[in-house]
Amino acid sequence: MPVGGTLLLEILLRRDRAVILAALACVTALAWLYLHALAAGMAAMDGMADMPGMVMSAAATPWTATDLALTLVMWCVMMVGMMLPSAAPMILTFATVNRRKRVREQPFASTGAFAAGYLLAWGAFSLAATLAQWGSQQAALLSMAAATSPVLGGALFIAAGVYQLTPLKHACLRRCRSPFDFVINGWREGTLGALKMGLAHGLYCLGCCWILMGLLFAEGVMNLLWAAAIGAFVLVEKLFPAGEWIARAGGILMLAFGSYLLVGR
Repeated sequence: MPVGGTLLLEILLRRDRAVILAALACVTALAWLYLHALAAGMAAMDGMADMPGMVMSAAATPWTATDLALTLVMWCVMMVGMMLPSAAPMILTFATVNRRKRVREQPFASTGAFAAGYLLAWGAFSLAATLAQWGSQQAALLSMAAATSPVLGGALFIAAGVYQLTPLKHACLRRCRSPFDFVINGWREGTLGALKMGLAHGLYCLGCCWILMGLLFAEGVMNLLWAAAIGAFVLVEKLFPAGEWIARAGGILMLAFGSYLLVGR
């Protein structure tokens, strides 16, 4: 490629990166704003439940189809807010390869389709989490989407800690930490190919982080500080140079805290 063409390509790549980063930041911010508004509404309802003559028990009240739908939306939005930042390097890498193919007039794929495939995997998880929340609340294991006993909370932390140390966790984590290798070795042409690539990456990400999302039940699904802390941990273990060791260290801390909840109180 001539020098002028190379310079033009680099300008286009920088522009694309800026646009994609801005779009990801806006979507993530909107997700957290929605969750903040939802949490504020739930806090207001919880305050009403404490007023004389008001009785509101989420665990005892049967869910309607609307409740299920709204809870599914909440989980989907939460997964967008928590997981999209850590997926940004993979999406940017895909977009870079895509742009180079377009400039060379080679077959290329849709970056939007890739991102949609990634979110599709977490949408499936959101459905499973919604059903788990429904079943747990009906069984009185959750109160306002938080574990009702330290035993359940301790079990969740211990399960997460054990999984953090397993080969499956680290096999998935290594794939998430290697955007260029994943994109180059797994490239598929066309929009459908991009969707499948995004779905594949989402499944690796799900294999890496699914049980960390389960810790939301330990401290409260709508505890946004807790959700942000989990999202930050996921970001660190995926992007920092010592991410795999951080994941192991986090697993040991989860085991210790889970044990404390079970026997230390």
